Amino acid sequence: MLLEQLNKLLAQTSIKLTDEQKLKLVKYVELLDKWNKAYNLTSVREPSQMMVKHILDALVVAPHINGKNYIDVGTGPGLPGIVLAIALPDTQFILLDSLGKRVRFLTQVKHELGLTNVTPVQSRVEDYQAPVKLDGVLSRAFASIQDMVQWCEHLIDDSGKFIALKGQYPEEELASLPENIKFVENIILEVPGLNAQRHLIILNKAQ
Repeated sequence: MLLEQLNKLLAQTSIKLTDEQKLKLVKYVELLDKWNKAYNLTSVREPSQMMVKHILDALVVAPHINGKNYIDVGTGPGLPGIVLAIALPDTQFILLDSLGKRVRFLTQVKHELGLTNVTPVQSRVEDYQAPVKLDGVLSRAFASIQDMVQWCEHLIDDSGKFIALKGQYPEEELASLPENIKFVENIILEVPGLNAQRHLIILNKAQ
């Protein structure tokens, strides 16, 4: 049922996944549904809704991810990090969250899905130092772009990017960026089955 739904949604995109990748995404939704009952990981309760609001919502970002090492800050139950890790097996993702129950869930997902390109970490973002040079900082959950930039600035150098997943275009937030942060691009994302705006905001450090 979920696999059939996933196939129908994917058919409305240009994203190509193997059967194994699709099965991992379905298994991830099943794990999310199972653990959600006890851990309250997401306000989305229905697996069919998770497929649209979580899986496809994150998958449409995959074509815009270049480079080998990313960190997903405030990843929660692994969004968008787990989904992107399944879609982009050659890219490494550090999944950072301050809540132990979420990191326990992510560790279980990594184990059950055999994801070798995922590293769950429990830490506050401002305390964390990445062990590798990062190509970008991803965030879906930060309250504002200002917070994201301020708390994550130490994680990337001038060649790295801040990638914020947003609903409506954050005009006011972008108008008050710090001087050392430069707006690079806004990508309008189309999420099949979702009747809502989605924007991918890309920033970097001003040279």
